Amino acid sequence: MGLKVDVRKLDLFNQMAKEGSGTVAENLGQLTGLDATVRTSQINFLDIEDVKTHIGDDKGVGIYVELNEPPYGYVLFLLEPADSKQMASAMMGGMGEPSEGEGFSDMEQSAMQEIGNIMTSAFIDGWANVLETTIDMGTPNFVFGPADGIIDEMGGWPDSDLVFVVDSRITVDDGDLGMTVYTFPELEDLVALIQDIDLDTDVAKDTEASDILD
Repeated sequence: MGLKVDVRKLDLFNQMAKEGSGTVAENLGQLTGLDATVRTSQINFLDIEDVKTHIGDDKGVGIYVELNEPPYGYVLFLLEPADSKQMASAMMGGMGEPSEGEGFSDMEQSAMQEIGNIMTSAFIDGWANVLETTIDMGTPNFVFGPADGIIDEMGGWPDSDLVFVVDSRITVDDGDLGMTVYTFPELEDLVALIQDIDLDTDVAKDTEASDILD
């Protein structure tokens, strides 16, 4: 399959990615009661071997969700451990203090998985609206360890030389907390969807996902 895409449609997809990240930030703010904003959002084409280098090897918490329909691939939320503990505590509504030491309690892991589930739904629903399709997703997975090891844990990488990465940085409470959202769609499936985007699409309107927090 060819990978040529109308540059105007690629621009629409870039807008879609930014709007999706903004939706994630809004939902994160509602979930935790904290003020969340998108600081950066960029698209990268990376060689498959450079993905781990791009993400780094610092220890972190990863919540990843597999997409079971086109464009397939994964959505990964990557956080520093201390930030993850604070977000989990906010999600639990003060029902428990952050666990001591490096590890995470079952309650904290469950809270982070729920955050990942709700944010992925908001992100992917917006994409599906623009692409006029459905995108079924799997169950969120919690992983704690070196970031490049989280990539190994995800597995199932597409058989291609390039990986299309949507990289968004979301900060909370004036930068005190934050997370990076990585989206790794399979390139050929994504291109096929982008090629079908209507040039008259109102991205800001169509990426408004259903209010899943009601």
